Amino acid sequence: MNTKKLLLKTNEEILNILGPQDAYLRDLERDLKVSVFVHHHEQTETAELSIKGRNSAVDKAINKIKNRLNTYYNLRLAGPAEKPEPEKEETLPENAIYRTDYAQHIYPRTPNQKKYVKAISISDITVAVGPAGTGKTYLASAMALAALKSGKVKRIILTRPIVESGEKLGFLPGAISEKVHPYLKPLYDSFYHLLGPEKFRMYREEETIETVPLAYMRGRTLENAFIILDEAQNSTTEQMKMFLTRMGVFSKIVITGDVTQIDLKEKSSSGLLAAVEIIKKIPEIKFVYFDKGDVVRHPVVAKIIQAYENWEKRKK
Repeated sequence: MNTKKLLLKTNEEILNILGPQDAYLRDLERDLKVSVFVHHHEQTETAELSIKGRNSAVDKAINKIKNRLNTYYNLRLAGPAEKPEPEKEETLPENAIYRTDYAQHIYPRTPNQKKYVKAISISDITVAVGPAGTGKTYLASAMALAALKSGKVKRIILTRPIVESGEKLGFLPGAISEKVHPYLKPLYDSFYHLLGPEKFRMYREEETIETVPLAYMRGRTLENAFIILDEAQNSTTEQMKMFLTRMGVFSKIVITGDVTQIDLKEKSSSGLLAAVEIIKKIPEIKFVYFDKGDVVRHPVVAKIIQAYENWEKRKK
């Protein structure tokens, strides 16, 4: 038996080699009868692979990994991606933005939601700020699926800061995807409703829809993609800058967040708060602000938001 090590130097290499839910490594282990252990170095954002097995099998596994990386970098060096040819767009009723697989049409319901949908349609980057239940993530998800369906983008990328909301959840077992699944789960709810769980699962396995923690976006360039950053109020200023500069050609970004629910220790370090000031004058970026009048959840949610607003005012 022999053990050899291989260093993955960037988050993009790590995601490429591990595959969705570590699927590529599991296939490698099964096909070549080797064991692969991953040790992550959080400070340097690298990962060390330890591959154990018979000498010939270990060498084959390393060659396969290196070939996969070479293929990835060759594609990146091939030049700018070609813009996908749009398919004939589906005819929808007036003001509808998407038709679900269950034949339900999705509409923006309030004036701010209509403004939001229009901003996403015409802007490279849209920032939506407002309380929970105002449809920020749901409408962005519907617009992303509409863009995918019409061929305007080739994939959808969903990301979120991994921040605990007032609780210490402790160590979570499993592979990377299993560790971050509880944090990204809220992002899935919109897609469950719009696509159904099975189709959403299929899209994720094919990486047509990719879910990734915000910290793992460093080093990537995202082309031909519709990218949604949810819960942006919990990003740091450095993370927000990193995220905004990931944008490649023929891509669209939507950023959503609620500045009244910042879970960072230093609330003033929120990347969303800083972005509102730093990039507000860039004409390609549109800002849309929601309030309790846009809440489309249970009617009591708007009353809860109002009650907390009153309480905050009394505290000052």
